[in-house]
Amino acid sequence: MANIKQIQKKLKETTLTKIFFTDLNGRIMNLPINPDNIESIIANGIGFDGSSVAGYATVDSSDRLLFPDPESFRVVEFGDNKRGFFIGHVYDDQESRAQVDPRSVLEGILKKAETEHGFKFLVGPEHEFFLLREDEHGEKVHSDKAGYFQSTPHDKGELVRNKIIEILKACGIQFEKAHHEVTPSQHEINLECADPLNAADRTILFNYITQMVALELGYHATFMPKPFDDFNRNAFHIHISMQDLDGKNMFYDADSEDNISNTCKKFIGGILQYARETSIIMASTFNSYKAYVLDREAPIIRGWGFRNRSSMVRVPYSHNPESTRIELRSPDPAGNPYLQIATLIAMGLKGINGDLKCGQPDIGSTYKKKYRYRVWDRRFLPKSMYEALVEAERSKFMKEILGEQIYNTYMSLKINDWEDHRVHVTPRELDKYLSI
Repeated sequence: MANIKQIQKKLKETTLTKIFFTDLNGRIMNLPINPDNIESIIANGIGFDGSSVAGYATVDSSDRLLFPDPESFRVVEFGDNKRGFFIGHVYDDQESRAQVDPRSVLEGILKKAETEHGFKFLVGPEHEFFLLREDEHGEKVHSDKAGYFQSTPHDKGELVRNKIIEILKACGIQFEKAHHEVTPSQHEINLECADPLNAADRTILFNYITQMVALELGYHATFMPKPFDDFNRNAFHIHISMQDLDGKNMFYDADSEDNISNTCKKFIGGILQYARETSIIMASTFNSYKAYVLDREAPIIRGWGFRNRSSMVRVPYSHNPESTRIELRSPDPAGNPYLQIATLIAMGLKGINGDLKCGQPDIGSTYKKKYRYRVWDRRFLPKSMYEALVEAERSKFMKEILGEQIYNTYMSLKINDWEDHRVHVTPRELDKYLSI
């Protein structure tokens, strides 16, 4: 348990203290608070207008409480500027956790996995983002022309990445690797694996630090899935392993020809079975679906494979049993990380409970396979937000894992987002059809 007195002592050294949380869309919200009142705020919460946060409340019943989680406390240092950082729990009142708090969905899935199945998890998301410059017209443009693993001076973002890593290290968060990605101006930082709740909380902190550092150094950091035509997207690949309560890796089997267990294959089977109806969680914007194209390192087909980056589920090379894991490659960073990680775990557990088969692994690039094109094809991931919404609307599983209230609210948000997009006339349409 976190020591309140130690937190109070550290807060005296900070210049600003904030409680962070996400709306249902995954957008980062924060509430600055007076650190002198932290003991009372941890005990009693602090009020805010839930109707002004997407998915949280209606205007006729808008009062909500935000409780900082002492276990999430970190001091974030931007040079001489130290900021107190908490992740918050959202409550309807003193006694009732808000049913639409995305963090509570992940907490519930993890509790169920441990109490009903005896399973725990380690999760390692990959954080990808673009660093853009503003041109003389105020447009966001590429900041470099570098490619995969290129070094300075071609890689203009190394200074930004190093600064992010330095701040994270001071917060007690270690990185595993960092590099320039395939697309110009694109970067990736991978952190060491953590328990799922910590990994999701860390994602909020990572995104906040990344955008703050980029701004300080004259860049614009974006986690938009697909900012540019004909280039790779920003992904949010999630690596996951499963352990029993004694710490044994349940995805490893020394007696199996491929060293992955039947339990792991059932977990994969669940992911494949429910991939389409949960796609609106993993790829939550209409822009997300513009990334599901051939040869751009985003999966297009529901399948799995060993070391295969064209597969939706990849089994990476592992040098020891403890490292045996799978990687889900369909999510992107525009989504809500609490819902994305919770949904991934729930799909896998459903596969284990239902004894679902994952079929044969993908051989060769899935991009090279010859498929007769159909508008609606269940072998593929949804090709548009509309298709994903139809699948989610038909899904009993989505209601089961999210709960009725958060499901209905989330779907309402996403349908409205799609409708805004559907009826908006774009410059491209004018260019193509105005001459008719």
